[in-house]
Amino acid sequence: MTKIISPTVEWNNVIAQTKALVPEAFSSDGRVLNLIEGAWGHPGNGKAISSPIDGTPLGSLPMIDLDEAKRAVKYCAVEFKSWSKVSLDQRKQKVNDTLAALKQHRDLIGRLLMWEIGKPYATAMTDVDRCISGVEWYVEQIDSQMAGRTPLGVISNIASWNYPLSVLVHSMLVQVLAGNAVIAKTPTDGGLYALTVSLALARRCGLPVSLVSGSGGQLSEALVRNHDVDCLAFVGGKSNGRDIAASLYDRDKRYMLEMEGVNVYGIWEYSNWDDLASQIKKGYDYGKQRCTAYVRFAVQRQLFPKFLEMYIPVLKSIKYGNPTLVDHADDPLPALDFGPLINSRKVEELRVMKSEAISLGALGLFEASIDESLFLPGQDTSAYFGPNSILNVPRAAKLHHNEPFGPLDTVVIVDRVEELVAEMNISNGSLVSSLATDDDRVAKEISGDLRSYKVGHNKIRSRGDRDETFGGIGNSWKGCFVGGKYLVHSVTVGQPGERLVGNFPDYTLIPEVR
Repeated sequence: MTKIISPTVEWNNVIAQTKALVPEAFSSDGRVLNLIEGAWGHPGNGKAISSPIDGTPLGSLPMIDLDEAKRAVKYCAVEFKSWSKVSLDQRKQKVNDTLAALKQHRDLIGRLLMWEIGKPYATAMTDVDRCISGVEWYVEQIDSQMAGRTPLGVISNIASWNYPLSVLVHSMLVQVLAGNAVIAKTPTDGGLYALTVSLALARRCGLPVSLVSGSGGQLSEALVRNHDVDCLAFVGGKSNGRDIAASLYDRDKRYMLEMEGVNVYGIWEYSNWDDLASQIKKGYDYGKQRCTAYVRFAVQRQLFPKFLEMYIPVLKSIKYGNPTLVDHADDPLPALDFGPLINSRKVEELRVMKSEAISLGALGLFEASIDESLFLPGQDTSAYFGPNSILNVPRAAKLHHNEPFGPLDTVVIVDRVEELVAEMNISNGSLVSSLATDDDRVAKEISGDLRSYKVGHNKIRSRGDRDETFGGIGNSWKGCFVGGKYLVHSVTVGQPGERLVGNFPDYTLIPEVR
């Protein structure tokens, strides 16, 4: 039976609903606008964008130039002066009004995320709901978190495309709740429409938010090094993060720079394979396109046969395909583990990394094949890449030291605990790591040697919500830690001489923060 795109998520219907909901964010000819100086305008130079699902044209990014970006930031600085004087109770009310609007239109935002970044419907809705519930928690806690503190100023946000709501919008709403004016750059690879709707609703509720699109390199002078920017929140790759960190070290500016690292799951003297199998399967959420995905497994040699017996069936069970397809118009959307990757360039990058590793001596363990029944006949599948796994990647290969940011696992066999620790610390700092072992004493000893911000024992770790802190060690993070009260502290001013908690050049991580 030939599948069809579900009428509930058909793109023409979704974009028509979007334009009807926030008409102020579109030009008369239907182009998306930028949110600058409190109003939607400045169509800029359009950069065509398409959906990773099947190549459907989605419109264009309204790319502005440096001067327009500087003007946007300058207005934020002016707006901060008045917003910082608004009472906390009023700020709470306006944020609550925004959350009510997001709840009302959560389904539309989720469907936009499907088309823009390829998330299956359930995964997209999780992104929206975590944003809403997370900010609700901050509204409840903000009085105590702001005690003795004042707003910082203008917060600039540059984030990757993978979690536009639960990371980017969530952070922005907490930042304005704390009394700051905020500006964000739309991720070039996806999230334009979901962010446009979310921030249009926030602006209607009176929040001082701005949104611009443009080249990161071109707008850096406005959004990173600008004297009107008091704090930079960055989520992205190491190369850009390093450049930004270098430009900020000698400046009196707050920053929190979340960067990549190789998150490793170590396996030593372990027997609960069914539990580990369920963890690994869960880890394929959104095709491992997230900063806390476990992409490497360091396995004790004597356990390798048992590991393979568990691992390969898990990879075979992963279901990926077009997240919009149904058999009949009234059928529910498919329950997939993930859909496409963000674009075909990412797929090609993974293929090149894998090919290089194998050419240098690595061995292929598993390569998924496309299930044609989960796609439309003849549709563009260039952004799809199923689970792949390779064994013993040589140190000379790029994949050995770098996070693939996709469903490409590497497995390494180790013989000693010291070797296990070395392999788990391969990227000189990571956001998360875990150790599967039946021995609590071994887990405690090894955990103390791992250069990961969060370490799990027989469980995976994640970014976390509400009062759970988040940060990194080594090259995976620079600047203030966030999460819980630390997110508020990072964008507010406390007592004179206050030492912010974070990964600064002279900072030593303390256990109670970790």
